[in-house]
Amino acid sequence: MSGDLTDLVGRTYGPFHLRTSVEKVEEFVIATGDDPGRWEFHAPPGFAAVALFKSAPAFFEDEDAADYARTLVHVDQTFRWHRPLPQEIDARVIGEVESVRHRGEMFFVTFTTRTEDGDGGVFQEASSTFLMTEGSLPKERVTEKPEPAWDERAENDLPTAVDLPAVGESLPPMLKSASRADLVRYAGATRDWNPIHWDHKAAVQAGLPGIIVHGLLMASWVTQAAGRTLSGPLPLASMRLRFRQALRPALQAEVLAEVKAPDALTCIIRTGDIDLVTADAMLGG
Repeated sequence: MSGDLTDLVGRTYGPFHLRTSVEKVEEFVIATGDDPGRWEFHAPPGFAAVALFKSAPAFFEDEDAADYARTLVHVDQTFRWHRPLPQEIDARVIGEVESVRHRGEMFFVTFTTRTEDGDGGVFQEASSTFLMTEGSLPKERVTEKPEPAWDERAENDLPTAVDLPAVGESLPPMLKSASRADLVRYAGATRDWNPIHWDHKAAVQAGLPGIIVHGLLMASWVTQAAGRTLSGPLPLASMRLRFRQALRPALQAEVLAEVKAPDALTCIIRTGDIDLVTADAMLGG
């Protein structure tokens, strides 16, 4: 390996083929606890995570990035949806290292993906910030905890349509939870096979108390909660998420959303008094 991650700026990965088959979309909808009746002809907004993991592994496995990818934290995520993504089409996904900032031995990498049709028309875009380093990140001392039963989870609401309240008011809370089996289903649906989400030993070695829920699974919960206010296949125009704390399987999480403007929401995933994910969403049409 020559140089460091700053040498990768501008490097692209792909295009990768993405078939939005009925079975693939259904698999994702079930794995994320979404409403199957709503997504019969298009992919839901959270499906953008599937496109992200069509290209991101090629970056993580790049010989010039692999040593840094061994210690990786997903800091924040932005999605932009330009038009509905139909089922049963062949799309392509292109990834690119857009920028790299470093602070000592820690690198903040902005990795973008674009999902488009065969003529280059864009369906959706994503921008991910990854914290990467060859060394080890500073870790708080945590206590290893036993894993819940494989099928144990708390309440898991389906997203049902709600009217958009007035500015300053909140949507009804939505309860979400994931079992260890749900995490394996999600990994299979998205190909996000990071072992900290299914292997206890790997999670503990990474400085965690045990297995944790995928950040992008929680992101899909936020898209579901925000997208309840609009019918149709494009309920959201954009969303910026910040991953703050991890969630353990089987714990109860609550997705909260407040109307900040006629077309804007602020969202929080919370368990107890701990904010896990914060997000700003712009509604679509």
